[in-house]
Amino acid sequence: MPNQRTGLRRKIWVAFILQAAAISFAAVLGVYGASAVLKHVLIQQALQEEAGHYWQRLKVDAGAQVPDTYNMTGFLVPAGGSKAMLPEPLRTLPVGFHSLPRSQGGSLVLVERDGNGHLLYLLFKQEQVDSLAFWFGMAPLAIVLVVIYIIAWSTYRASKRAVSPVIWLAGQVQRWDPKKPEASALRPENLPVDVEGETLVLASSLHDFASRIESFVERERDFTRDASHELRTPLTVIRIAGDMMDGDEGLSPMSRRALTRIRGAGRDMEALIEAFLILAREGDTGLPDDDFAVSEVVAEEVEKARLQLAGKPVRIRLVLESDFSLHAPARVLSVLLGNLLRNACHYTDEGSITVTVRHGAITVADTGVGMSSDELTRVFEPFYRAGDRKKDGQGIGLSIVQRLSHRYGWPVRLESEPGRGTTASIRFPQQVTPG
Repeated sequence: MPNQRTGLRRKIWVAFILQAAAISFAAVLGVYGASAVLKHVLIQQALQEEAGHYWQRLKVDAGAQVPDTYNMTGFLVPAGGSKAMLPEPLRTLPVGFHSLPRSQGGSLVLVERDGNGHLLYLLFKQEQVDSLAFWFGMAPLAIVLVVIYIIAWSTYRASKRAVSPVIWLAGQVQRWDPKKPEASALRPENLPVDVEGETLVLASSLHDFASRIESFVERERDFTRDASHELRTPLTVIRIAGDMMDGDEGLSPMSRRALTRIRGAGRDMEALIEAFLILAREGDTGLPDDDFAVSEVVAEEVEKARLQLAGKPVRIRLVLESDFSLHAPARVLSVLLGNLLRNACHYTDEGSITVTVRHGAITVADTGVGMSSDELTRVFEPFYRAGDRKKDGQGIGLSIVQRLSHRYGWPVRLESEPGRGTTASIRFPQQVTPG
């Protein structure tokens, strides 16, 4: 099943949680701002209007009483009069709007002076401000948040139901074996009832795609099986016939040279077919992994290479500095090394070929025609032939070497110089054990 930590459902859940948190934060911030406006704007304006009304009354009636209600209390200090009758926290307040700390009563205070020098002190109870802020701010906020959470939860549930078919489809595809995808679960009759619309189209397309892949895989298996048998049989006949003809002492020199070319071409074709059969399988050669000594495989390939050098003034030798073992299909190393040796034999007309085995690496160094730096950049391209293009060859040996090296994680490096030969190195960074 898809990873629950990164799945589509979790992402939707996180998105709704973040959305609800953002809306809640915005709502709280808005109510807090409204509370500040209520406290520092509306109350201040109300006190200023109340003060203005009192000054008008005072002009008409010199004995007008200052406001004294449940929420508001007033004090009047005549011009030049003493402030001793004022509560202690009010005596030092300048003209303007003030908010007393709760330790001093917590009231909102407006101090105003008229044209005659009278001072008017109007106090609005902080408790009333808090009560108004709660009933006109916090209570509606709580209701709004509850409604938001209910809507968010309902939307999440609806979204979860909407994406459930996609999640089910992803789970089915994740369980597929890449070598043999099981498409039966995506047949129309096996789909859940809630799979519809675009998800139904996707499921149908995946079913058709998986069916085609299964057909292709089956055809590939049939081809590999048939090719392994049908292609090797005539080559075996050619090899046996060549061995029998080689024992005929009456062959002319021209016929013997032709026979040598036929036997060499047969060996090349056997190696090429073996490489193609290995590369034909995606991620699986069909060959068992073995624990084998590298020196044994290298010695066998060197002996095969001696046959390719028949008649050439080229000496091939094996240098064993340090043996080691691999856990891999031995035939793969044979094909890879065989192509490198075949390439060295092909382009070396005189001199030597030295195969060195040291811990974790194999090198094949020849004294052949060599390659330029431009040729080295293209040498792994299929059907590209460097050096003397008049020589026989298909130009795919090094391409096969590169593909096998990538498949098994055995890096191959070439170093070459025109006229001085080529050195090919194979490294085995993993699977190496002492010989």
